[in-house]
Amino acid sequence: MKPQTGEEAIRAYKQKLAAIVDRRPSGTRQRLADALGKHRSFVTQIASPSYLTPLPARHLPVIFSVCHFSQAEQKDFLALYHAAHPGRVAGPAAGKRTRHLTVTAPDLGSEERNRQFDHAVADFIHRMALVIASDPDEEA
Repeated sequence: MKPQTGEEAIRAYKQKLAAIVDRRPSGTRQRLADALGKHRSFVTQIASPSYLTPLPARHLPVIFSVCHFSQAEQKDFLALYHAAHPGRVAGPAAGKRTRHLTVTAPDLGSEERNRQFDHAVADFIHRMALVIASDPDEEA
């Protein structure tokens, strides 16, 4: 078996991610975008083998949690990911369990205002996760 090129290796893990996401319930891509604090188009780029944009390692724990990767799926995916990006490891939240939280919010009267509100909430949660994950000894 010949070694994969960088592009082939990226396509391999993106094909695996796309297959897993496609088997999940409707709305998973939007929940993933919300959890990452990104637009849904970002999820399309990171999950589509057509786009060679590398998947940032810091997003792996969120993807594993929101998409409910099994241990076997995580192992298979990480083997493909590490073949494409040797030495790159998941961010500080790796291995920590997360949960999906549903919030009921008022309808602000327009899609744009609702989107801005949703993005602000997702951004706040992402920032709080970074604070929780940071090592207080590093700042001393």
